[in-house]
Amino acid sequence: MNNEEKKYIPSVDTVLRRHVQKVPEAVYRCSGINIMGRRIKSLVFSTDVAIIRNTNADGVIAVYPFTPELSITKAILDVSPGPVFVGVGGGLTTGQRSIQIAFQAELHGAFGVVVNAPMKNEVIKEMSEYIDIPVIASIASFNDDIEGKINAGARILNIAGGRETANLIRHVRKIVGEKFPIIATGGHSDEHILETINAGANCLSYTPKTSPEILEDIMIAYCLLYTSDAADE
Repeated sequence: MNNEEKKYIPSVDTVLRRHVQKVPEAVYRCSGINIMGRRIKSLVFSTDVAIIRNTNADGVIAVYPFTPELSITKAILDVSPGPVFVGVGGGLTTGQRSIQIAFQAELHGAFGVVVNAPMKNEVIKEMSEYIDIPVIASIASFNDDIEGKINAGARILNIAGGRETANLIRHVRKIVGEKFPIIATGGHSDEHILETINAGANCLSYTPKTSPEILEDIMIAYCLLYTSDAADE
């Protein structure tokens, strides 16, 4: 068989679990990152336990705009069918508090911890020396101290630059080379996803529809179905 031929992949669904939130197929064009024996290409960016339980992403990146709490981390770890990478602060929450949250996340089964862009390199260094799982440093600007974060112990970079994400990845690649692992936000269109991959991302995070958005789609479908049935009578 020609190596370039697309292999047939059998698919098995169930009646009750057909409506999972699926990652765009284009995401799987990336190389992935091997983390503790798992090859991870896609991460769902969510803290909604219902979404996390019903997605086909390889893992979860759980970063949220509040101070990190172990109860939230534990709830996500309890329901996630795949590896979880949890936010442990970097802005208002930092220092020893972030380090202890990271340690507790590791003990509860997290695959890695994510620090926000403002996290000081001294804290990254102390955290990376204290825990065994990888510290993932977020990069949001061309002015971020990329080399400083890596030298401090960050083992993966998480790049989120909005519309400039692809350009930011190219900038980072010039500094870190081709082999350093990079997670990046990929957008929703195949065009943006492929641009992000071609820029040098190894793994993509994907923001799914929210539960209210999914419910709205379902209710519209129900309304159309009932309207059609009524017209037939």
